[in-house]
Amino acid sequence: MLFSFYCTDDPVNGLETRKSVRREHLAYLKELGDKMVLAGPFLSEDGATPIGSLIVVEVENEAEARAISENDPYNKAGVFSSVDIRRWNWLFGKPSGS
Repeated sequence: MLFSFYCTDDPVNGLETRKSVRREHLAYLKELGDKMVLAGPFLSEDGATPIGSLIVVEVENEAEARAISENDPYNKAGVFSSVDIRRWNWLFGKPSGS
C-alpha cells in the first residue's frame, strides 16, 4: 500500500536544521530500500529554497508509514512543522528509476 507524506518545513528554523541533518536524512531514506518509492523537496518561489518535502513509501499499513515518518531524521530534528500522511494510489506517470 502506498502512503504519501506531505511535509511542511518549520518557517523559523526549518532551513538551517534541514541543512544540518541532510546527510542523515538521505542515508535514512536509502536504508528504506524497496519501501522508498519517491522523495524530494518542495521549493519556494525562488526555485531553490526547500520549504517542505514529498515522500512516498510502499508499506503494509498506516502504522508502518507513521513509524517511518517519525524516525526520519528531519522529523526528529524538527525540520518539519507538520506531516500529513495519506494513502495514495499511483495511477499515471511512473518516473523511471535513477
